[in-house]
Amino acid sequence: MPALRVVLDTNVLLSGLAYPATVPGKIMAAWRHGSVEVLLSAYILEELRRVLPRLAHHHGLSEAEIDDLVDILSIQAEVIEPLPGAEPDLRDIDDQPVLGTLLAALKTAGADYLITGDRSITTDGRRNLKNKQGAAMSRLPFS
Repeated sequence: MPALRVVLDTNVLLSGLAYPATVPGKIMAAWRHGSVEVLLSAYILEELRRVLPRLAHHHGLSEAEIDDLVDILSIQAEVIEPLPGAEPDLRDIDDQPVLGTLLAALKTAGADYLITGDRSITTDGRRNLKNKQGAAMSRLPFS
């Protein structure tokens, strides 16, 4: 059986790295063991690079280690370019590149899910993607 192909939102990556015993941490472990194939965009990776320093008290990584980690994740993941476009109904315009990544992943890379902890993405995204083929989203309980 082929592995699930998923887009992980930045909040899942952050939580998985900072809290390995949580659901996001288990998703990260599944990725490391090859049970899940992860699709990311440069936007998601750069957002991770920007936010990780703020969580240093949880993970203890230096700036150089953060850069190395993000570089490693970009090698392990399939990096795709988000589809352009504006969804006028999004409450948070910063969610657009994440939805664009999902659309690109659905269209070109055979993604099965977008996994996020962001309620606004799942609510707005389902509404905005309901007529687009294959869109599936899962919002995680983070405990």
